[in-house]
Amino acid sequence: MGAPGPARPDPDALLRTAAQEGRGRLKIFLGAAPGVGKTFEMLSEGAARRRDGVDVVVGVVETHGRAETEALTRGQEIVPRRAVAYEGRTLHEMDLDAILARAPRLVLVDELAHTNAPGSRHPKRYGDVEELLAAGINVYSTVNIQHVESLNDVVASFTRVRVRETVPDRIFELAEIEVVDMPPDELIERLKAGKVYLPQEATRALGHFFSKSNLSALRELALRRAAQAVDAQMLDHVRSLGVGGTWAGSDRIVVAVSELPGADGLVRAAKRVADALKAPWTALFIETPRTQGFSDAEHTRVAETMRLASQLGGAIATVPAPAVIDGIQRFLADARATQLVLGKSKRSRWFELRHGSVVDRLVRETPGVTVHVVPVDDAIAPAAGTRTRAPGWGSPTGYALTLAGVAAITAVASALFHVLDLGNVALLYLLPVMVAASLFGLRTGLFAGIASSLAYNFFFLPPTGTLTVSNPENVVSIIVLLSVAVATSQLTARVRAQADLAAASARTNATLAGFVRQLSSINDPVTAAQMICDDVKRLFGVQVVLLAPKAGGVLAVQAASDPDYRLELMDQAAASWAFDNATIAGKGSGTLAASEWLFQPLKAGDRVLGVLGAAHDAGGDPIRADRLPLLASLIDQSALVLERLRLEAEMRDVDAVRTRDRLRAALLSSVSHDLRTPLTAVLAAADQLDRGATPELTATIKAEANRLNRFVANLLDMARVEAGALTLHVEPIDLSDAVTGAAHDARRALEGHALQLEVPPDLPLVRADPQLLHHCLLNLLDNAGRYGDPGSEIVIEGAHRYGQLRLSVLDHGPGLPPGRESEVFETFRRLEGSDRAVGGTGLGLAIVKAFADAMGMAVEATNRHDGAGAAFTLTFPAALIVRDPAPEQLT
Repeated sequence: MGAPGPARPDPDALLRTAAQEGRGRLKIFLGAAPGVGKTFEMLSEGAARRRDGVDVVVGVVETHGRAETEALTRGQEIVPRRAVAYEGRTLHEMDLDAILARAPRLVLVDELAHTNAPGSRHPKRYGDVEELLAAGINVYSTVNIQHVESLNDVVASFTRVRVRETVPDRIFELAEIEVVDMPPDELIERLKAGKVYLPQEATRALGHFFSKSNLSALRELALRRAAQAVDAQMLDHVRSLGVGGTWAGSDRIVVAVSELPGADGLVRAAKRVADALKAPWTALFIETPRTQGFSDAEHTRVAETMRLASQLGGAIATVPAPAVIDGIQRFLADARATQLVLGKSKRSRWFELRHGSVVDRLVRETPGVTVHVVPVDDAIAPAAGTRTRAPGWGSPTGYALTLAGVAAITAVASALFHVLDLGNVALLYLLPVMVAASLFGLRTGLFAGIASSLAYNFFFLPPTGTLTVSNPENVVSIIVLLSVAVATSQLTARVRAQADLAAASARTNATLAGFVRQLSSINDPVTAAQMICDDVKRLFGVQVVLLAPKAGGVLAVQAASDPDYRLELMDQAAASWAFDNATIAGKGSGTLAASEWLFQPLKAGDRVLGVLGAAHDAGGDPIRADRLPLLASLIDQSALVLERLRLEAEMRDVDAVRTRDRLRAALLSSVSHDLRTPLTAVLAAADQLDRGATPELTATIKAEANRLNRFVANLLDMARVEAGALTLHVEPIDLSDAVTGAAHDARRALEGHALQLEVPPDLPLVRADPQLLHHCLLNLLDNAGRYGDPGSEIVIEGAHRYGQLRLSVLDHGPGLPPGRESEVFETFRRLEGSDRAVGGTGLGLAIVKAFADAMGMAVEATNRHDGAGAAFTLTFPAALIVRDPAPEQLT
């Protein structure tokens, strides 16, 4: 098979391109340090676009008192910032909603890494920018290189300053990057002149962050990060178009390794080339049908070579292909590689004449790629007897069946010899040759061709009974039989190799799909860890342990494939090293190789979630080289699942914290406002008692004390509901008595309203908790008294229809906003429908909903059908209705 076919559009690149349709475009002005002119450049380009007729507004800009920057803001439309009160101060932030409502074509947003004031919709300004882009608005923004998340540690290592405000690298993936550059000496002069900071701040900065060495390193990082972004976007673009070629915006290096001795030298040579060019590199192993015949020593050598490449910082890839050249050429095309490192071992001239030279063919047939040829010392030969029998030599069964087939054809031809001519008899012998070559390979096919030729010559060519060929034309028939055997076996071998590769790829994909499908349905981290260990053991036949950090950061075994696993002190040290350094350690690696286990980190983004250890019972290498890519894929998927479970647990914890914060805020609100009102009335009435008690004052004290008690009871009941500590005492209840008692206790809240009871006395009893039902009715009546119009009528009506009993509280008031009726039952939610002030904590109806759910009832809020006002209905299902109450239940 020759060079790869015409390039086709990459589906993933097309999907990424399609995802950008309808979104705004982001342009980032990237600088090495403050003061290089990022904001000035952004404002200048924004002004130029405005002069070209583009609708441009300034969302937020920080001039830092620089006169030349402030001058550029004059004449531009600036969206006013919104004021945010925080800890006694007033902060001014970008008004995201105002910009969205204004909907300009382009908005200028300074300082992309800025942290927004508490209470903002997005904690970071880049979140505001993402929302603007999603709305189809183009954005220009600025950022310094030290704020890039992936470079944060690198910058801190030489500046000794770790910035807290960072921007995720994903923001840069689809952004256009413009580097605003300034030589370090010129920037230092600007700093000394007071054009960056105030004089006292500038002196301190020159002695620390703004040293020439720091600025030079930051400048290099900025230029390199911009080049990486441009290269990645260029590759994505050409892949989406299906354009061929390397498109060498930057160098990409591939080193092809094999099972031969000296492959480790190739890897080190590739590392030196990559370091010199500051380029990424990949170690590539091509898996062909010949790989199946590798000895254990050759598999081990490949594994060690790939581990070395990983330790040296390179990527590793194992690609199945029918031939080495085909696999290398395809990978070079897919990776858009610009340089290839190959090893050339000493081969005899006769060997190259028979098999050709891989190096020579790649140099001739891979235009646009620089090929580095490194001499390889292959003096170390594999031990005799270690290589398994190469596929294709055939088996005794194949040879026996081939002889039987030739004999059968000879018998058939002898029976039909008088009706067939000699040429047709020769055609019959093609059948066993084709069958043998197709089923058993080249050598068995050749054997069939020779056997058929001999049988044809001995039994049918004159003089029969001898191997002499008297007619030269019959020699052609013998040659044809042998040629058919060779051609058929060659074609069959190629088809079989491709089928084997396709089957291996399908098995790998099916394994990954099944693995992910099973893990995706798990919601418990411990169960997921155990399933990971069991599946890896089943697929690779090794012992597996999964270690994760516990309290205090100590690694502990979370799951194991076998209960009798053993981790010695050296094994634990290897696991800790793999976790702390996010790299493999243990047996077969370059670190703590004395361990019996090989540990690989489970990484999700920049976080290491744990380590997966594997050990072979026989004491050999845990995982063969040809199985490493599958293991790497399983580890990546496992890390993603564990990260999902960790984030879900964190979200549950965050929700619990938010709930406690809401309860705390409600308590403080009640103490400071709602509880103050009845306390004020009680204190005023007590003051009047000193001058002589009156019945009115005593009634006021009692009423306000009961009101205060009800507020406190609501808070305590909500705390019981949130804590799940609600206890039910269910008994049969007469609703007429329950409604009458609740109306009596709520008379103070219903003052000024006429109350009409339309609860038939013949309603059946219901099963409920008397105290909880009383609280429900009190809160519904209190809500009706608060929101009902002064002097209006409040109605309580009951009805028993369609097997359900419904008890409704109806008021005449502003009603509920259409479509938002169910929101009134949310904790601390108040949907006020009028302009008059209405007190309350927003807990009453939430308590009604929680109590009703606990008792098996339903509660709903609607607007009245016969006029303005709201209707709150408690529904008792048939299961809660007492059909035939016993006599003692009626007393």
